[in-house]
Amino acid sequence: MTQLHTVQVLGGGSAGSSAHVRSLAAGLVARGVRVTVCAPAELDHDYDFVATGARFVPVPRRGDPVAIGALRGACEGADVVHAHGLHASVRAGLALGQQRVPLVVTWHTRTHAEGARGRLLRLMERRTVRTAAVVLGTSSELVDRARRRGARDARLGPVSFPAPRGGVAESEAGKARAELGAMDRPLLVAVGALEPHRGYRTLLDASRLWLRHDPVPLVAVAGEGPQRPVLQRRIDLEGLPVRLLGRRADVTSLIAAADVAVLPSRWEARSPLAQEALRLGVPLVATAVGGVPELVGDAAELIPYGDAGALAGAVTALLGDPGRRAALAAAGRMQATTWPTEDETIAQVLSVYDELCAGPRRPRTA
Repeated sequence: MTQLHTVQVLGGGSAGSSAHVRSLAAGLVARGVRVTVCAPAELDHDYDFVATGARFVPVPRRGDPVAIGALRGACEGADVVHAHGLHASVRAGLALGQQRVPLVVTWHTRTHAEGARGRLLRLMERRTVRTAAVVLGTSSELVDRARRRGARDARLGPVSFPAPRGGVAESEAGKARAELGAMDRPLLVAVGALEPHRGYRTLLDASRLWLRHDPVPLVAVAGEGPQRPVLQRRIDLEGLPVRLLGRRADVTSLIAAADVAVLPSRWEARSPLAQEALRLGVPLVATAVGGVPELVGDAAELIPYGDAGALAGAVTALLGDPGRRAALAAAGRMQATTWPTEDETIAQVLSVYDELCAGPRRPRTA
C-alpha cells in the first residue's frame, strides 16, 4: 500500500493551532503517514515540527507573494492538504489551483472585522469552505458558521491542547510566583496575544477595581502583540497592578501558580488557557462566548464579554471563597476528562483522510 502523504498548512500560527499541528504531525508520523508541515520559519523554532518526524517547508507569512509558489511546490504529490485557519486555507486553495487533491480545512477560531474588511473576510470564508472537501470546526458554532457559508461537508472536530507531560511540580509554580513577587498577594493569570479581541482593555478596567482589594491582586499577562504600547501606557499612567510578561516558555507553570485564571476574550473556540486551567485545577473566570460554554460546562465562572464589573466581581468573590475555588478545581479536572484525547483527535483526522482517499478524486472547484 502506498504511504499516505499529507501537507499541513499554517498561516500566522496561533498557539492553539500550532500546538495542534505539532501533535497531529507526531501522531500521524507514528501511524505511518508521511507529513509535510508548511509554516513561517519561526514556528518551527517554537514548535520543532521536524522533531516529530515531519518534513518542514518554511513558507512566508500571508502577505508575501512568494508564499503561494512555495506552497504549490510543497503540495506536489500530496494525497491530502490540510489547512489550519482562514488565511492558510485561502493560500492552500490558491496553491492547489485545479489539482485533484482533497483540501481539508480546520477552523480553530473566528476572525473579527467590521465594514469593508468584514465583508472581505466573509467572502474569503465562503470561497474557502466551498473549495474544501471537508471543513472541521473546533466548536459547534464554527461548524454552523461553515454551513451558513456554503460548506458541502462541515463536521465538529474538537481538538485538545496537548496536556503537559508529568504535570507541573509544586516547586515550579512556587518559583513562578516568587519571580513575580506574588508570594503574599493573589495572582491572576491571563494568556494570549496582545490584540484587541482578547479583551485586555476590560481586564485593565477590572484591575482598577481590584485596587480596593486587600491585598491587591497581581494580574500577570503572558503574550505579545501590537496592543502592548497602549496597554503598558495605561498601566503606567493609572498605576494598575498588571504586568505584561511578553512571550513565556513557562506558561503552564504560570497558570499552575495562579489563584484564578482569567479569559476576557471577545470570542474563543477551544481556548488553550481554559483547557490548561481546568486540567490543572485552577479556577477560571471566562467570557461566555463562542465555544467556551461548550468547552467548560459548569466548571468555570462565566461572565458577559466587555463587562468589567462582572469580571471584577466574579474574581473578587472567588478570592474570598476558598470552598468555591476548591469546587471549581475539582469540577475542572472532571470536565477535562470529557474532552477528546490527542489519540482520539488524530484518529478522527486520519479517518477523514482515509475517507477522502478511498475513492476516485473529484476535481476541485473555486
